[in-house]
Amino acid sequence: MSVIEHHEIGKYIPHRHPFLLIDRITEIEAFKRVVAIKNVTGSEYFFQGHFPERPVMPGVLIIEAMAQAAATLATYSTPSERGKIIFFAAIERARFRKPVIPGDTIRMEIDVDKAKSRMWKVNGKAFVGADLACEANLTAMIGG
Repeated sequence: MSVIEHHEIGKYIPHRHPFLLIDRITEIEAFKRVVAIKNVTGSEYFFQGHFPERPVMPGVLIIEAMAQAAATLATYSTPSERGKIIFFAAIERARFRKPVIPGDTIRMEIDVDKAKSRMWKVNGKAFVGADLACEANLTAMIGG
């Protein structure tokens, strides 16, 4: 199990600031599992309008952060695919359980359901502390 620091994530996925939504990979096991961290500081661009009086991280961006962690796992597992764009094919059973606000740290746990050729199905959960904030089943395809 390896750790991937923030400055190394760009080796695996093409996302960059301000849309890179993972700060660190704390655990990764090829074709099986990844755990990623996002420190929500409050200075992120989306808080300017969502919502100025009571900032909340948009749920779709929590799912995007989980997808970026899954994409890192996919390209870590298959080095020939590194740097390629990974496209969503499906988002299923998405549930938002707890708002994510400035000062929170999100811990995303992504477990592989199926990895076949360029198609990946994963089950993702995002936690703030011990509380489940979001969960979803994601399907993605590695593109060109």
